[in-house]
Amino acid sequence: MRILISNDDGYLAPGLAALVKACEGLGEIEVIAPEQNASGTSNSLTLNRPLNVYRAANGFRYVSGTPSDGVHLALTGLLGYRPDLVLSGINNGANMGDDTLYSGTVAAATEGYLFGIPSIAFSQAEKGWGELEAAARAARSVVEQVIAGGLGQGFLLNVNIPNRADADKLPRRVTRLGRRHASEGIIQQVNPRGETIYWIGPAGDARDAGEGTDFHATANGQVSITPLQVDLTEHASLGNWAQRLGL
Repeated sequence: MRILISNDDGYLAPGLAALVKACEGLGEIEVIAPEQNASGTSNSLTLNRPLNVYRAANGFRYVSGTPSDGVHLALTGLLGYRPDLVLSGINNGANMGDDTLYSGTVAAATEGYLFGIPSIAFSQAEKGWGELEAAARAARSVVEQVIAGGLGQGFLLNVNIPNRADADKLPRRVTRLGRRHASEGIIQQVNPRGETIYWIGPAGDARDAGEGTDFHATANGQVSITPLQVDLTEHASLGNWAQRLGL
């Protein structure tokens, strides 16, 4: 078993170290993560400059780019082999609902999935790394279950784990993505040079957090496991659009 592990919080993030340690003994592990925090970079690839890859003192490799950059480089020549499994995380905070579209954590796993490799993204439901070791044990247990069931064709799972000391003992729920309200307003400030600067506002509250969603599961003390896909086609409206456009 060969496992590639990445994240979006950077190669020095506690969540990455915890996931790597938790997966020891499952197979040969290679780590390629971003040099810096790359949260919110989604599936972006760096195409306007070359990338550097370095080896850290702990043996991890890190790339001067995005999470997708690291996994893409790994799978297109850097590793020299095709891993059996791609893992990403453990992220510092949830990746649920609409967040998955922006998440670098999910993007790293998605890159593996695009290459046909079974891939799993792990996140904690709250920021701050609280009860991280328990979350890592939960992540390992999920990985063990997935391996035991057979890897086979590529798939993409998004796992969110409550920040609890008993996280590894919590029930697990297969969920769908919830939805959020629109983000809150921008934050406007003036920098020391007198220039106006802007920060993206906080994420909005959950709009669809009902039974069966990832929001509902974690709020009720369950580990949320959401199967994802990358087909954004609105299949139900294909016929309507063909008629509307006279095609």
